[in-house]
This record gives sequence, C-alpha cells and structure tokens, in this order.
Amino acid sequence: MEPRFTFLTLGVDDLERSLKFYRDGLGLATNGIVGQEFEYGAVVFFDFEGGMKLALYSRDNLAHDAQTARTSPSPTEFSIGHLVSSREQVDAIMEQAKRAGAKIVKTAQDAFWGGYHGYFQDPDGHLWEIAWNPNEPVAAS
Repeated sequence: MEPRFTFLTLGVDDLERSLKFYRDGLGLATNGIVGQEFEYGAVVFFDFEGGMKLALYSRDNLAHDAQTARTSPSPTEFSIGHLVSSREQVDAIMEQAKRAGAKIVKTAQDAFWGGYHGYFQDPDGHLWEIAWNPNEPVAAS
C-alpha cells in the first residue's frame, strides 16, 4: 500500500444539511448530491487539492455499504486537519465555520508546538482542526 489518501468519507445524519454546511457555509465547490438513483448511493463529493476528495455519505448507507453495524458517533475518533498560511487565516476560517453553524470547541489560540490553531465541529460532530504552523509553510490561496 502506498502512503496516500484519495477519499475521506464522512458519515452524516442529514445529507442535505451537511451539503449546505460545506457548500454554502464553507464555500466548497460540489455538484451536489449524486447517485440518488441508487438505493444506497446518494453521496456528495468535494474536490480538494492534490486529487483528494471529501465525500459525505449517510451514516446508514455507509454502514450498509461497509457491511458493518452503525455505531454511535464519537468526535474523538479522529480529527481532520486543515493547515493554512497564517494566524489570520485560522481566525477567518474559524469565524466562517461558526457563521455556517459549526460548534467552536476550542477557540483559536497559540499551540504548545509553536503554531496557532482552533477546533470546530461540523453539524454531525466531525472535528476539524484549523492550524497555522510556522515550520510548515503553506502557500497563501
């Protein structure tokens, strides 16, 4: 196996609500919900840099597709990290997420490792860390 990710699929409770959060609230481009003609197929895709895709899939459909039992969600299973080019960009994205309906669980602040970061949860409780790391430059977008 090569060390890369192609898709990150998030199980969500309400596909329309999550679509609105990510598309309308965070400004991510998408073709909307696709695959609705299939019984367990409705999904949303967002294209990220480097060929990565973020997918939103209902928790029930994800459990069905993986042939596993649906379990209770836990925000501490993993976090999604988004590295940005400045402290100001951390603040701007955290504010954008808040306006979109995210729950801010850790306000942006200096980090023990020398950077600046904060955490928010999307409408389904998925944990996002928005961070600036002076030791890992990111080109401004």
